[in-house]
Amino acid sequence: MAAPKPPVGSAQWWLNRLYEELGERRRYADVMRRYYSGDHPLAQVVDKARDAFRRMLKQARSNYVGLVVDATAERIQIDGIRIGDSEVGDPEAWRIWQANSLDADSDLLITESVKCSRAFMLVAPNPDDASTPIVTGEDMTQAIVAYEPGSRRKRAAGLKVWSDDWTGDLMATVYLPDFIYKFRAPEPVKGMSPKWEPREVVGEQWPAPNPLRAVPLVEIPNRPDLLGNAMSEIEDVLDIQDRINKTLIDRLMAQEFSAFRQRWMTGYEVPRDDDGQPVEPFKAAVDRLWVIEDENVQIGEFSATDLKPYLSAVESDVRDLAARTRTPSQYLLGVMVNISGDALKAAESGLVSKVLQRRRPFGEAFEEVVRLYLHAAGDTRDLAALEVIWHNPEFRTEGELVDALVKMSTLGVPHEALWERWGASQTEIALWREQRDAAAARVMAGDMAALYGPKPGTGAGLSDADAD
Repeated sequence: MAAPKPPVGSAQWWLNRLYEELGERRRYADVMRRYYSGDHPLAQVVDKARDAFRRMLKQARSNYVGLVVDATAERIQIDGIRIGDSEVGDPEAWRIWQANSLDADSDLLITESVKCSRAFMLVAPNPDDASTPIVTGEDMTQAIVAYEPGSRRKRAAGLKVWSDDWTGDLMATVYLPDFIYKFRAPEPVKGMSPKWEPREVVGEQWPAPNPLRAVPLVEIPNRPDLLGNAMSEIEDVLDIQDRINKTLIDRLMAQEFSAFRQRWMTGYEVPRDDDGQPVEPFKAAVDRLWVIEDENVQIGEFSATDLKPYLSAVESDVRDLAARTRTPSQYLLGVMVNISGDALKAAESGLVSKVLQRRRPFGEAFEEVVRLYLHAAGDTRDLAALEVIWHNPEFRTEGELVDALVKMSTLGVPHEALWERWGASQTEIALWREQRDAAAARVMAGDMAALYGPKPGTGAGLSDADAD
């Protein structure tokens, strides 16, 4: 008799539902990761050519989609967190961010999201230091979030699943707004569903109350749509990568078997040894001369295969891939479109525009994470007006950047904004701001001294009696 189905909305119901969906996402992520790392599937060949073909398979793969991911992710960098109308980043939000090594891990999360379509972050109270909550990055093959019906932002449940390195058992944690449920199951047989049972932790209730009163697992999507789906940056150009690999394989085959001039000879009797085996009569060398006494012998050669069409085909496909992903051609082809700054800026304008667009959904997710961990730390401020401070995605020469900043300063742009555009970190901006204010205070003190003279008792200028 089949076990009864758990009630809709219960922890067991969410576990079964999200675990099944997580399995489908794992297959998707596996394909994207294989392409990113250069482990591309290769075309099938007929059996007769298989032995010779197999030797060239690994040489034929040229990983352009990996460059597409890196070119996008490397320009999406977080420099700080701003709250309210402050001109600089919030020191407390950034302290917790750095305490969790998120200035490094955020790069990993962004790269994973660009590569595989999603990444996740998990916020939890810190039992050792309540003022510094624990924030971790989570892989899309181990974490998943479900949303309320009709909403793409209000999280209804979250699930994290992993394999215990010591026991080999599956571990699962279901996050609901009110409670946190922990489960375990023996590693299931392939094709079978895990048999979950409650996992009790010493000193912890089951289920454990959720102190954040919200699902603490946050999704970081790449290219989201209105239906809640997300896409890898390379999902729609995998066919182009396969096409490039096929052309490279054909080129290697041509190089192996027909890239040299094949000679032929007619009317010549090949000499044989005592065993009747043919003997090669001609050996090519710089100091050797071939002599044939029979005037009826004819010698010729077949032309070598022209490899230029293969190279042109690869270049054409790479240009298609560059146009589709808005990746500058000099990134993929290794050639500069022009040495002028204006031409380089124009070549990178598509990539910069794409990065600015990708940052918006990333920013919403990171802002939600900051709100969660500040709330967990007991911060009572209004966190509605919170924004991520992004690093400028444009690459400019120092001269171009200084010239632009000087022109902006004439329009009254505050120094802090100019320093931010320069690329200074929020720590540097705070330090420069203190130094600027201290210098202004010293100048103001010097003006007062010039106007009224030195302070009484310094032995110079007016005496106390004169001052009276």
